[in-house]
Amino acid sequence: MLNKAPRLKQKVKAKTKGNINVRPASEAMMELVTLLFINNLAEQARAKAFEEKSATIRAHHVKAVAKRVLKTARG
Repeated sequence: MLNKAPRLKQKVKAKTKGNINVRPASEAMMELVTLLFINNLAEQARAKAFEEKSATIRAHHVKAVAKRVLKTARG
């Protein structure tokens, strides 16, 4: 496991439109929200894999729960 979360700074900068500046506090908040989303997706995929009696999480497990997780993430 990683000791520190990877920085998403380059991806965030690439996705911002025009000359929008992203403050460091906002950048950290975006990273945390992204990590929480990925964690939730992984937990749901693990539960789906457990239901199918699989020891590993495969792509079809993630795809099966992705729509539901995205729907709950929107609010």
